[in-house]
Amino acid sequence: MSSFIEAIENITPEIYQNLKQAVELGKWPDGRKLTQEQKETCLGAMIAWELKNLPEEERTGFMNGQECGSKSKKAATESDLFAPASGTRH
Repeated sequence: MSSFIEAIENITPEIYQNLKQAVELGKWPDGRKLTQEQKETCLGAMIAWELKNLPEEERTGFMNGQECGSKSKKAATESDLFAPASGTRH
């Protein structure tokens, strides 16, 4: 594991951008397709680098305090399920 940490410490902003682009496109700059293991490793390296070098709001996966859509909507009750839709002619 220490070799992974050492590798993260040696990532430059340019290398980070190359990793990010490879993950986004699913291929290396030379056109070779990333394997699933490579995608996972690159994404892990990106996240680790971002944690050390970017403010929270610029990191991969930042949600800015948003809630899941199902949590923010009112829970449907049984009566809601059988009520006619608004605007219908029933």
